[in-house]
Amino acid sequence: MAGFEAGFLPGRWPIDAYGNGGFRFADMSHRGSILVLPSGIRAWDVADPRAVDRNALRPVQAEAETIDLLLVGTGAEIAALPFDLRAWLKGFGVGLDVMQTGAAARTYNILVAENRKVAAALVAVA
Repeated sequence: MAGFEAGFLPGRWPIDAYGNGGFRFADMSHRGSILVLPSGIRAWDVADPRAVDRNALRPVQAEAETIDLLLVGTGAEIAALPFDLRAWLKGFGVGLDVMQTGAAARTYNILVAENRKVAAALVAVA
């Protein structure tokens, strides 16, 4: 299995754990936020939910044909995202649901197990 050293792990993987500033998945750990897409898991350079914008979500746009729903985990607390970001995602057919990171990771795992077209943008929790 390929490692996560390059900041990308191909394939669909459940999130095994979160906290301590990072995530565990595929028998690996990563410190920092992650973007979980149908193509794989990638390191995501977002440490604060206020930084979730169009630029941060360009990889979601690139894979929009394979995503019906984007779950955004905003850390330990739920943070509102701008309405125009929701409209931008909807413009290419992706729904948006915002919640705490832990809830987003658990919801992602359930939907992936059901073979749903889901992605997750998860801000790391300390």
